[in-house]
Amino acid sequence: MINIKKTLFWQLFSFFECELKQFLITLGNIGKDFLRILKSLLVFKMDKKALLEQCSRFSVDSLPITLTIVAMTSIIIAMQIAPELAKQGAGNYVGSLSALVMVRELSAIMSGFAIISMIGSSYASEIASMAVTEQISAMKVLRVDPVEYLILPRFLAGVIMMPFVFIVATACGLICAAVISNLTAEITYLNFINSMWHGLFVKDIFVAMLKSSFFGGTIALISCSCGYSTRGGALEVGISTTKAVVWSFVAIAIWDYIFASVFYL
Repeated sequence: MINIKKTLFWQLFSFFECELKQFLITLGNIGKDFLRILKSLLVFKMDKKALLEQCSRFSVDSLPITLTIVAMTSIIIAMQIAPELAKQGAGNYVGSLSALVMVRELSAIMSGFAIISMIGSSYASEIASMAVTEQISAMKVLRVDPVEYLILPRFLAGVIMMPFVFIVATACGLICAAVISNLTAEITYLNFINSMWHGLFVKDIFVAMLKSSFFGGTIALISCSCGYSTRGGALEVGISTTKAVVWSFVAIAIWDYIFASVFYL
């Protein structure tokens, strides 16, 4: 008689069952931590010094890598679209197209990816290390709420500072696009700026800033929650950090689809 537990079908079933269980547990932990954050916000209990430190970390510390990624993305796009549009006699639309692509999508997305890689992963690893070394348990013994002390300032920093990161990154990207368009297709800076303002609307900027705020809060929440729920040792710290990065990437893609469907469909 064949032992069903040794079959490939059973192994695949067990694998998917385990993954589904871990997915639901992680989702539940994120939801629970978010509710605890809302509770702390309603009673306005917050460490203002920690908030300022995390705001500086989320924005200033992440700017070099963020600006580098956004600038290189903008340069690559301008190198490809500016000469082609100029050949077709559509050089007047280069600025408009560059602005729409950067403001609506690429600037927020690339900034989010850069912050996930640098800030989100560090949030997850820091809090996970505190969890496995029982520093969080010590906070509870001292009657310090770990969510209020660790997660809330990071969450608010993401919500508040991400739009400012987006603005600086977008400005950097558009400047790079204008320079490359001038070098590769001889499109004047005045022509690029006029085209950019004709194709860009206030709604686009507002939606992009709102989306960036959601991105920042989501990155901080997922990263901190994955770290906070860590149990075990060094191996589990690495697993939690990886999980936080993967979940943040997926969450940003989902948020981007939701905003595109609601505001542009």
